[in-house]
Amino acid sequence: MTFELTFIDGRAEIIAGVDTYEQEGPMTTFFHSEGRRYVDSWSSRVASFRTIDVARVRRLDVPEHVAYG
Repeated sequence: MTFELTFIDGRAEIIAGVDTYEQEGPMTTFFHSEGRRYVDSWSSRVASFRTIDVARVRRLDVPEHVAYG
């Protein structure tokens, strides 16, 4: 899946190739879980952002083969 984060300062970030995200203490963390839509002990952390800085998280319907650069 691909997610778009919008931060309170107006900038945006695209996170691709992840399966889910969750809040871990003060951080919002995105995980790759081999297609599972939940976090378990086999999940890998991909990116973390301070939750207080995040205004919105939106899932995008983007085909997996599309590359960002």
